Amino acid sequence: NPLLLAAVLLLAVLFAFIYFAGAGSYFQDPLFCVFVVFSFVSAVDLTISLEEDGFISGFTEVYVREGEPYLRTAHGIMICYWDGIVHYGLYLAMITAMSQRKSYRSLGLFWLGSLVMSILVFLLGNLIGKYSSDISAAFLLNLPYVLIPIWAGRRLFQQPRAVPHLTAEQIEQEQRRWLHQRPHDLALVLVLLLMASFTFFRGMVVLDCPADSCFEYIYQHEPYLRDPVAYPKVQMLIYLFYVLPFLCLCIYALLRPGCSWLPDWSLVFAGAIAQAQFSHLGSSLHARTPFPYQTPEDVWWSFLITNVLYALGPQLLALRCLHSPTFFLPTAPSSLQGGKKHQ
Repeated sequence: NPLLLAAVLLLAVLFAFIYFAGAGSYFQDPLFCVFVVFSFVSAVDLTISLEEDGFISGFTEVYVREGEPYLRTAHGIMICYWDGIVHYGLYLAMITAMSQRKSYRSLGLFWLGSLVMSILVFLLGNLIGKYSSDISAAFLLNLPYVLIPIWAGRRLFQQPRAVPHLTAEQIEQEQRRWLHQRPHDLALVLVLLLMASFTFFRGMVVLDCPADSCFEYIYQHEPYLRDPVAYPKVQMLIYLFYVLPFLCLCIYALLRPGCSWLPDWSLVFAGAIAQAQFSHLGSSLHARTPFPYQTPEDVWWSFLITNVLYALGPQLLALRCLHSPTFFLPTAPSSLQGGKKHQ
């Protein structure tokens, strides 16, 4: 395949350039190699999406048609756009942070959630959707996207977390405040409750709940949920069985102090929902989606507002945890305990 050969040669040239340009020292962090390779794949994905939307031609048509025809779906085009723009930007930002010896842990966790959500929906949709009979050997090219995030996520969580320098008294004072004394957290709890309700409702919709409200919603508001490509159904089921319990845990963490796991996992959660909502929203409106499954024009604004707000909630939660993590710190951090032992 000429395209595959050109990709391998270009990748080899890219590695050689990086190494001889003086970046060889960065190979001490194996994630550097991962980000370089994945950034190259992101550029290929952006090329695929641009060609499928008619902006360019003659680059990836043969590969997509013969190797991975499911990339020609609206969902395939949307995940290629996300990978070629957002993931590519994250790779460059993380490589830059490495070069400046700065922490890229937060960016990495956001990327991790985004990548895992993207590959889960994509692979499951391919396996059970209408393109399941078109799966070929090229499908194995997605295998690294299943294995590498597991290894990369482990390394990212092992990196030291930035902890504010606070005394035990300051932490205790912040954690004594009730929810009504923390208006931002109160608003977040309400947002997460609304998200949980909407998540449960859409889960019931794709599970063919016989209620009139579910029937009306799937035919008049989000007919894309009926698309036989199965990506939207898989997405809603992941929301129902995984995102909904996590939303409940987030509400619990905003009520009970000392849940130190939330700042990290809120970043993973924010990346996952941002990617999922971009792909779902874009696919619902994309011309490549068959007309019966496209969002009706008379409900465009309500559909856009609902889904944008759904994507915004986790981003606000992650920002709250990043900028003011005191409420989630352990009451007696190990650093303080160590300091008392030395006194």
